[in-house]
Amino acid sequence: MSEGINVRITGKLRSFVESQIGESGVYESVSEYVRSLIRQDFEKTENEKWNSLQRQLLPGMQAPDNEFVDFTPEQIKAAARRRKKRHAL
Repeated sequence: MSEGINVRITGKLRSFVESQIGESGVYESVSEYVRSLIRQDFEKTENEKWNSLQRQLLPGMQAPDNEFVDFTPEQIKAAARRRKKRHAL
């Protein structure tokens, strides 16, 4: 059985949360509301990671074809071995 997490909310925040649940709100319970907020935050974080990766890859994706060099898998492995050997010294 999973362990729960308790959160104490008072004042204006509590009133706001209560307005989001029950007949007057969108959510059935505080737990449902909190899980929804956590999912939204999780998705936002994942999207930020993806967008960051895309920004990093964009220069390579937009580079002209003549800037690329063809390599075989064997050439790549050989270059990695040489690099590893140089750094081991």
